[in-house]
Amino acid sequence: MKTDIEIAQEAKMVHIKDVAAKLDIKEDELELYGKYKAKLSDELSERVRDRADGKLILVTAINPTPAGEGKTTTSVGLGEAFGKLGKKAVIALREPSLGPCFGIKGGAAGGGYAQVVPMEDLNLHFTGDFHAITSANNLLAALLDNHIQQGNELGIDPRQVVWKRCMDMNDRVLRNIVVGLGRKMDGTVREDHFVITVASEIMAILCLADDMHDLKRRLGQIIVAYNYEGQPVTAEDLKATGAMAALLKDALKPNLIQTLEHTPAIVHGGPFANIAHGCNSIRATKTALKLADYVITEAGFGADLGAEKFFDIKCRKAGLSPDAVVLVATVRALKYNGGVAKADLGTENIEALKKGIVNLEKHIENLQKYQVPVVVTLNSFVTDTALETDFVEQFCRERGCEFALSEVWEKGGEGGIDLAQKVLQTIETKESHFTPIYPDELSLKEKIETVAREIYGADGVSYAPAAEKELKRITDMGFSNFPVCIAKTQYSLSDDQTKLGRPAGFTVNVREVYISAGAEFVVAVTGAITTMPGLSKSPAAYGIDVNDDGVITGLF
Repeated sequence: MKTDIEIAQEAKMVHIKDVAAKLDIKEDELELYGKYKAKLSDELSERVRDRADGKLILVTAINPTPAGEGKTTTSVGLGEAFGKLGKKAVIALREPSLGPCFGIKGGAAGGGYAQVVPMEDLNLHFTGDFHAITSANNLLAALLDNHIQQGNELGIDPRQVVWKRCMDMNDRVLRNIVVGLGRKMDGTVREDHFVITVASEIMAILCLADDMHDLKRRLGQIIVAYNYEGQPVTAEDLKATGAMAALLKDALKPNLIQTLEHTPAIVHGGPFANIAHGCNSIRATKTALKLADYVITEAGFGADLGAEKFFDIKCRKAGLSPDAVVLVATVRALKYNGGVAKADLGTENIEALKKGIVNLEKHIENLQKYQVPVVVTLNSFVTDTALETDFVEQFCRERGCEFALSEVWEKGGEGGIDLAQKVLQTIETKESHFTPIYPDELSLKEKIETVAREIYGADGVSYAPAAEKELKRITDMGFSNFPVCIAKTQYSLSDDQTKLGRPAGFTVNVREVYISAGAEFVVAVTGAITTMPGLSKSPAAYGIDVNDDGVITGLF
């Protein structure tokens, strides 16, 4: 059996201008990065601005397990299937982060015969967007510390610096550090921290900004520290906005690549859903909606994270209204939620499936609360039995969902035709009445508690004293109308990753809260989640190599 990277490297890609032509994009509206990837120009965005929008389809999933679910694979395969049905469709995805590529998660190009290519470029440096975001973030950090060193005219309290440096790699030793050691000219000694680039507020801002004007407005609003009087100090106060925007000028433009079947794919932005807001850029999604009749996008991890943030942050901010949701599950993952060990998932086990399917049930209920039609798809494995798949199908139909098997990993677009037809049927026969789960007017605590109770199934929320204090400060500053972005483990509906299935009788524990004033949301950090991941005992980096001919191996 060929690996994903072997399949990708054997692909016969077409020139990106030919892929763009499928969406009626002119060659001079592309900014080429070689033959197979390009950025979409501002001129294109302006030309299509007044077109009617296509239909928006969100792909999400149950809580991820070691068995794998295949959300991106399904997104790509569904887009390819639309192409085979003669539909004008485009896929809108997030960009991968280097940290997981060299860590444990792998890349984000899909899998099997449902991949976007060039796979190696996408999973490594791509068009440099993440490098630009990292540079802008760290420029702001450098200007902040330099301001303190050069007389501190703004009266910044070094004990109240909240802006963190970032890098696009998992590196646990950078979570908590001390800077400014050495001589007097080396800066002020203080505690500092790193986050991974995808958790940086700059990433969120890039993904939520409409255009350069909006980008600069948001960058200027970033709160980097507080002064000795407790008043916020912003990036605009530090005169950092213009230089940061200059670094992000090209990164603001969406990227165009292709699937193995040459379906157009717009890939842009990449915040994680467990520690950030988990969606590709508003600019990419809005552009895609003007270019195609059907747009397939995804939101990270399970629907309790990615879909919730897609609905309550991205759609709220962008005025988007999804027409349908595809919820991805696997028989293997459901049996894992039912208590089966990973090594035994290939054996038929209806009792475990019945026990574990409550995880799927909760995600169906959650999505239906947003009043968007749901299609459930089982990502097919050769070990699945007819008895198991029939049980899941009946379970979904009893809950008002269309159901389809997906074989896109093995067959590409051909394996997703049944799913595509079910999605089309759903859009044509069931009207979406999308509504966020909470209104802007609720207090920040009420918003956090609404998500915890309604989406996670918690009995309530507890707050660490520091989180309580920060919630009051954020409210007093006038930001209580912002949505909340909850950082939580992806592996469970609760904030404890060991609680599988559909946990009950638990409390969500908020230990930290901070304001992302530029992104215009409030982050609540729960449980043991961290915004700077570490590498595993045997990271994927051990298996990645490049031969004498420049061919990369080991990426997945």
